[in-house]
Amino acid sequence: MSNEEAKDILIIGIGNSGRSDDGLGWLMLDAVEKKFSNVQVIYRYQLQIEDAELLSHYTTVIFVDATKERTETGFYFKSCDPNMGLGLTSHMLEPETVLWLENELYKTKPATFVMGIEGQKWELSLKPSEIGLRNLSIASDFLTKNITLILSDNTPCLL
Repeated sequence: MSNEEAKDILIIGIGNSGRSDDGLGWLMLDAVEKKFSNVQVIYRYQLQIEDAELLSHYTTVIFVDATKERTETGFYFKSCDPNMGLGLTSHMLEPETVLWLENELYKTKPATFVMGIEGQKWELSLKPSEIGLRNLSIASDFLTKNITLILSDNTPCLL
């Protein structure tokens, strides 16, 4: 598919809503779908090799996942750089490896970003933690305010 045929934006939410804050990526997709009709969303438990082909149909891709990493603002948002990584023989891949595969196989090279939303609770539960929900709200506001900038292939700065 040529870049002229590519769709605008895909947001891939990674997680598991049955493991409390691990579902924050999916909850972000729920929020995005309510606010933007022109954004495609895909729910994933984990990334796989086949997702490289999916990326090739979009000009911009954002991977959203929960993170145990401590963040200054409750989330991080950064450019995703392709990296072959060590996961090609694994059942689960990192966003950087899926992007590397897309670049090698399909060569459309979409502008790609990773958003990690800081969570606190990871046990079996359908209910996210209060901290996770607060961080989701902050991350959702950031994404909503910066979607135009993201589509212009610029990385918004976290303030």
